[in-house]
Amino acid sequence: MVDLFADDLPAPGEPPLREDAPLADRLRPATLADVVGQEHLTGPEGAIGRMVAAGRLSSMILWGPPGTGKTSMARLLAAAVGMRFAAVSAVFSGVADLKKVFAEAETMARAGQRTLLFVDEIHRFNRAQQDGFLPYVERGTVTLVGATTENPSFALNAALLSRAQVLILHRLDAAALEQLLERGEALEGPLPLTADARAALVASADGDGRFLLNQAETLYNAKIEEPLDPGALGKFLQRRVAVYDKDRDGHYNLISALHKALRGSDPQAALYYMARMLTAGEEPLYVLRRLVRFASEDVGLADPQALVQCLAAKDAYQFLGSPEGELAIVQACLYLASAPKSNAAYVAQKEAWKSARETGSLAPPADILNAPTKLMKDIGYGANYAYDHHAEDGFSGADYWPEGMEPQTYYRPVERGFEREVLKRLEWWEKKRRERRGEDGA
Repeated sequence: MVDLFADDLPAPGEPPLREDAPLADRLRPATLADVVGQEHLTGPEGAIGRMVAAGRLSSMILWGPPGTGKTSMARLLAAAVGMRFAAVSAVFSGVADLKKVFAEAETMARAGQRTLLFVDEIHRFNRAQQDGFLPYVERGTVTLVGATTENPSFALNAALLSRAQVLILHRLDAAALEQLLERGEALEGPLPLTADARAALVASADGDGRFLLNQAETLYNAKIEEPLDPGALGKFLQRRVAVYDKDRDGHYNLISALHKALRGSDPQAALYYMARMLTAGEEPLYVLRRLVRFASEDVGLADPQALVQCLAAKDAYQFLGSPEGELAIVQACLYLASAPKSNAAYVAQKEAWKSARETGSLAPPADILNAPTKLMKDIGYGANYAYDHHAEDGFSGADYWPEGMEPQTYYRPVERGFEREVLKRLEWWEKKRRERRGEDGA
């Protein structure tokens, strides 16, 4: 078995890890049923659950945040369907390693043994290296399981994506993280934490199970006798941890309240909830990430400066640090709450993504494609392209949609804030477009 991981872990069925191995490694799940937080994939109705039940795997890309179980799931998948497991890491391996893996897989295939090839951080392979997988995946020499924290749409080439199903792993929620802590306590004993500090530790993991268990192991190794409260925990770990009551006003409840207050244009309530989070020890950069998201999702082009303000606040905070930099976060919060609201860009994204999935690989019109080679020119690329700057009003009115696809309307500006002006612009362009087509421009 080829395995180029830095953490050389045993596959299912191999001898157990040594007792002094890191806690996170000792708690690796033994079966797919032990994987926490990914029941939408591993359950009976999930894509992985169904494939395992059928005894046959398709190539797949596991996309999700760090510490959500991608490596563990790949190892367990091979065991669940009786496949040989081989693994490479894009960080540590190159072309020679891949050739060796494929040669071994072909030898095993002739002997009737299928190979699951797990590629960790597959997005780190360049496009040419990714193309190298294609013939072996197509022939069934290997069943590819790639893991990535990056958006596969950008990190992987289209040819590879067309041969693999993308499965999205969720960040671990509080319940899943609590399960991991309980498993750790079954091995090491109770954590030296008060109930509030325990909730704060879970919140500080931000969905990363490995990080949570590593922090728990640090506490065990310190042989702490008296339970730590949230303040003492933050000081001990040298990391800010939020003081949240998990039953009433925890991490997710407060960020939800902040988001809703911003959307409701209530700067006073928004500032209150943000203060609750920051004074409790929430990471300021986490709050800033949520504000940046809000600026695009709920303000959008109703006030294009909203996103600029949030990114400037992020830069200011990173430049000044706490506590001085937190004033910039306050400024961004107040700006968002008082800004005109529009989710038109958010709605447009969802509709456009849905349309793109449904229409598959429809080619753009040939006249708007570049033709850098003679062959491309000969087959009509770029022919009769209408250059808008040469047209009256700098507008040709050309049809840019793929042949056979009706023009769609995804973005519908609202009559609030700057989107009023955007709406006027779009209406003007549409009037000109109709005039160019000889339709009634009124």
